[in-house]
Amino acid sequence: MPAVTEKDEVVRALRGPQFNRDHGSLYDRGSADSYYGREPDPHYWPDGTGHGVKVSQLNPAEIAEYMAGYQHNEQLGHKKDWY
Repeated sequence: MPAVTEKDEVVRALRGPQFNRDHGSLYDRGSADSYYGREPDPHYWPDGTGHGVKVSQLNPAEIAEYMAGYQHNEQLGHKKDWY
């Protein structure tokens, strides 16, 4: 089996699901929770983080979008340096 190249990974990522990554979106909240070392808590803010009403009653597709952001940041290992 041939080795997977960086180009292959980029093409795979671009063909995969595309998510809204705006501030406060499901994907953004998932990646932020991971970054700050919080446990997963699927939610989003329709008007941007901390604005309006926090939405946490989500359907399976919305939970998957949140978890995609959380898991992507976990894979990257980007974490807040608290020191």
